[in-house]
Amino acid sequence: MSIDVRIPTILRPFTKDQKAVVANGTSLTLLITDLDSQFPGIGDRLLESGALRRFINIYINDEDVRFLGGLDAQIKDGDSVTILPAVAGG
Repeated sequence: MSIDVRIPTILRPFTKDQKAVVANGTSLTLLITDLDSQFPGIGDRLLESGALRRFINIYINDEDVRFLGGLDAQIKDGDSVTILPAVAGG
C-alpha cells in the first residue's frame, strides 16, 4: 500500500528537498517507521519519547490525527497524509 505524504519545507532536507514522498503503513506509527527507514532522522523530528511531538500536526485526508486515534490512526490505500509544523507568533 502506497501513501502520499506531503512534507513541509522545514523537513525537506531529510527528503532531499522532495515536497511529497511515498510511504507504506496501515497506521500512523507504521507510516512514520517507514518514512524514517527511507529518510533517516525524520522520525526523530516527528516523535518524542514515543509520542507525536507537540508542535507537529499530521493530517490524514485533512483530518487531524489527534481526533483519529493519534499514532494508532488507521491509514488505507489512497489516503493522503500531510505533515505540518505548528506556527505560533504574536
